[in-house]
Amino acid sequence: MSKGRDTSTEESESITPRDRNVTFERGTEFVVPYIEENINRCRCSQCPVQANSQCVKDKNKSSKQAMENLPKGEVPGPEGVPGVYCSTGKATCRDLHFDRECICGSCEVWKEYDLKAANPNNHFCQHGRAT
Repeated sequence: MSKGRDTSTEESESITPRDRNVTFERGTEFVVPYIEENINRCRCSQCPVQANSQCVKDKNKSSKQAMENLPKGEVPGPEGVPGVYCSTGKATCRDLHFDRECICGSCEVWKEYDLKAANPNNHFCQHGRAT
């Protein structure tokens, strides 16, 4: 039951991702925030494109250590994190296999920011961040 809220108009209102100050419309540029929550939900390092990359494995290890040592809310620089490419841009690792199937569509960050309609809509590690 909706505690006195009028739900009849809620469905017709534009959707903003969670309670963030990020709105987007088709054809306008938006940026997926590079924040701890999105880093933790990112699935890039589990992607078959990156599965055999030693560079990604090394960055995963070092970025996890960095996250543990940084104060809450602070994040390591994107050059040391193997993922969140929809936010940060192309991968810096050169040993990726772009011929393999990506898993962008299974990522919560991808879903939350409706990146299915973004350009590019997959392989952000190869093509750069969502715009």
